[in-house]
Amino acid sequence: MLAILGVTFPFFALVLCGYLAARREMLPLAAIPGLNSFVLYFALPAMLYRYSAQTPIAELLDTALLSVYLLVAAIMITLTILVTKRGRIGWNDAALGALVATFPNVGFMGVPMLVAILGEVAAGPIIVILAADMVVTSSVCIALSRLDGDAETAALPASARLRQALRKALRSVLGNPMAWSMVLGGIASATGFHLPQALDKTVALLGNAASPVALFTIGAVLARANMVSGQGRHAHAGWGSVWPVAVFKLLLHPLLAFGLGKAGQAAGLPLSDAVITVMTLAAALPSASNVSLLAERFGADTARIARIILFTTVAAFGSFALVAGWMTG
Repeated sequence: MLAILGVTFPFFALVLCGYLAARREMLPLAAIPGLNSFVLYFALPAMLYRYSAQTPIAELLDTALLSVYLLVAAIMITLTILVTKRGRIGWNDAALGALVATFPNVGFMGVPMLVAILGEVAAGPIIVILAADMVVTSSVCIALSRLDGDAETAALPASARLRQALRKALRSVLGNPMAWSMVLGGIASATGFHLPQALDKTVALLGNAASPVALFTIGAVLARANMVSGQGRHAHAGWGSVWPVAVFKLLLHPLLAFGLGKAGQAAGLPLSDAVITVMTLAAALPSASNVSLLAERFGADTARIARIILFTTVAAFGSFALVAGWMTG
């Protein structure tokens, strides 16, 4: 347990540094989008490209892992919506709440931390999981969030609203540089392509910057989200709508990942213990911080989403260490 905390503490400490920097105005709120852009468009794509290119293509095309992980996501989305969709929480808030319960912070936090804990063997499964959440989980939840309709789509039938939302979600995925970096890295892995030495060193420098800057940015984004959401129309969102989703994220999600992984393994799926460990630890990560941006974009309860992300990030310092100690002990 102490060994796991020794590995994970610096990651959470960097998140805290970013949070305090934003809260104490050492980092201007106006500077946070610049940090986000550097991470999303330069550092993380470089890191993901290198991991993808160095991972055997068979690991990047692990259909058994993809199938089990998407089944876990489907159960998480369904249960979260069933439990939370009531009263003032309609489809929009319930679906974005399901996304925050199902989408772990693999991109900003999981990739560097799981590789640090498990070694390079974790890279391939992490990339599969990140791709699944970026392309499938987020698209499904965004589509479900549109079932309430808005002023522009109120006259459309639910099926038309779903199709429209899915098209928007897919366009968002196609415009995401992290998705393209994984695709290009996979092509490089399959073909044996290597970047010229000077360009490879440039990509390596950017990739090495991804982990510290991304973690610092998570903290800053969380601070900004809580500061801004506390002033908006959802400022009085109660904690009663927060803790069930947080519990689902930190406890139910890893339990489902481990249980269904073992069930799939027993049924004959080619799932190794190492892959199940990666899937379980990925599910034990806190909620992805970018869901707060999606909540703001789609008019959901941003205060609720921000509180869930903040709560899971703080609580994961202990809960993730416990899960990691159990899985690797």
